[in-house]
Amino acid sequence: MNPLTSILGTIISGFVLAIIIILALGTSGLNLWSLEVWAHVLAGITWIGLLYYFNFVQVPAVGEALGDEGGPGPAAINKYVAPRALLWFRWGAVATWLTGAAALEQLYTGEGSGFVKAFTLQDPLTIIGIGAWLGTIMLFNVWVLIWPNQKKILGIVEASADEIAGAKKVALMASRTNTLLSIPMLMCMVGHGHGLPF
Repeated sequence: MNPLTSILGTIISGFVLAIIIILALGTSGLNLWSLEVWAHVLAGITWIGLLYYFNFVQVPAVGEALGDEGGPGPAAINKYVAPRALLWFRWGAVATWLTGAAALEQLYTGEGSGFVKAFTLQDPLTIIGIGAWLGTIMLFNVWVLIWPNQKKILGIVEASADEIAGAKKVALMASRTNTLLSIPMLMCMVGHGHGLPF
């Protein structure tokens, strides 16, 4: 049986390969911070990858489909793709934030809480703290602005035509805001370990 024929088989195989690499290189014990960062990056790729997919692929494609007289229209995307993508998107956001919060706590080995130091922008966690705040704003946008409005757009909850039109604007602007914020957020996340680019 080929594990690549299912997404679950693919994911499990990826984790098995990672474990094989760890065992082949030898272990020196559990590095909790590294494990949390790895989980944070995996969740973050899911979340931000879907954010970019929505903004760079799906929204323009639905716009083109709406303008294509006689074409298939956006129904397939809105009925089959969008709900599944939004499920992964919103829970990827939660997983990213939670694993990031855990990694912040482990990152700081001095007195006090790394999470608190980061969110109060104290040295030495100021740069990553800015990134954490940007990620928190993005998480808020996903759950408070994007998802409730997408439910109206996709017909998951009842809404009038005017409510749907308003929901489209709010969801799009919140999604575009998250795309904008993701650029400096990612800079701050990697900047903590490697310095800012300038």
